[in-house]
Amino acid sequence: MRTNSSCHRNIQLQRSSLFSVCCCVATADFTVEKRPQGFPELKNDTFLRAAWGEETDYTPVWCMRQAGRYLPEFRETRAAQDFFSTCRSPEACCELTLQPLRRFPLDAAIIFSDILVVPQALGMEVTMVPGKGPSFPEPLREEQDLERLRDPAVVASELGYVFQAITLTRQRLAGRVPLIGFAGAPWTLMTYMVEGGGSSTMAQAKRWLYQRPQASHQLLRILTDALVPYLVGQVAAGAQALQLFESHAGHLGPQLFNKFALPYIRDVAKRVKARLREAGLAPVPMIIFAKDGHFALEQLSQAGYEVVGLDWTVAPKKARECVGKTVTLQGNLDPCALYASEEEIGQLVKQMLDDFGPQRYIANLGHGLYPDMDPEHVGAFVDAVHKHSRLLRQN
Repeated sequence: MRTNSSCHRNIQLQRSSLFSVCCCVATADFTVEKRPQGFPELKNDTFLRAAWGEETDYTPVWCMRQAGRYLPEFRETRAAQDFFSTCRSPEACCELTLQPLRRFPLDAAIIFSDILVVPQALGMEVTMVPGKGPSFPEPLREEQDLERLRDPAVVASELGYVFQAITLTRQRLAGRVPLIGFAGAPWTLMTYMVEGGGSSTMAQAKRWLYQRPQASHQLLRILTDALVPYLVGQVAAGAQALQLFESHAGHLGPQLFNKFALPYIRDVAKRVKARLREAGLAPVPMIIFAKDGHFALEQLSQAGYEVVGLDWTVAPKKARECVGKTVTLQGNLDPCALYASEEEIGQLVKQMLDDFGPQRYIANLGHGLYPDMDPEHVGAFVDAVHKHSRLLRQN
């Protein structure tokens, strides 16, 4: 999938210290304007080296939703604003991104934002309802509702506040660890836009796939066209890796996944990498996380991503057999394992590391942290990964 990784990584580190890139979208064309910025030199590149498949001295670790409500300082910061107002504040996003780094020796930061800023930028109203989650007052119900969506070419310019947050955070990280940008995959975004929020069955979204296949592909293409410049813009702003969340992969069986999800996952990776080259930006590793997508691991490993994330339902050894040795794996401790004692967390981490092996691996949870988790247990997880992975390499 990738050759001469050390060379590419070195180029990335050199350019990140010399340039910040502002991106703007003009009609369908993506243009990049460079100006001196001077990002701080990266001090800990273990996560990036593991993502590129290079050898590391220990297993890097970060947590999905590591900036979240399990931290009292997060709740205090968020208390005065509604959720999406926080997302639109670069200062607040930067602060929330940095909070877990102050507590734990994590090997990567992920920018605080939300996947649903993309539907918002396409012109859909989205609110975050306490105790319920995201809500779309006017979801897509009929094929003609697609006419309400804005041209995807304007999405990146609408989301300038995300780029500002990334640049600000990259500066304030002071080179401590790399910064990850992210977005939701087309199928996952489509489910929210059609369902009007979360769903246990995704019946309305899947009804579209069966009854309106052409309109479904049209919507998925619109979302892909919006995601490509958005992700490239994140790299231009300072993101050093990208993760695509296909959070609702498990609602599709193999046939529907191969028809309505996988082609767009592939297209996002292919087009983002091409745009980065065209813009003169160094490549960044890309991660695909398809929750409950165990049936598609082989296809995902060949979709153009350097890293395949795993949820906790996948056995590490079977996953490695399925994807081969050409990609890095990420995951996959059951988040609920953090309810265990710190001693048991250490034992579970040791078993996970033994199963994944010492290289081409990034430790993480199999999904995001839950709001009621004890920060001390999160710290125990991070420390156990570092401790046991170093011991594993000595044997």
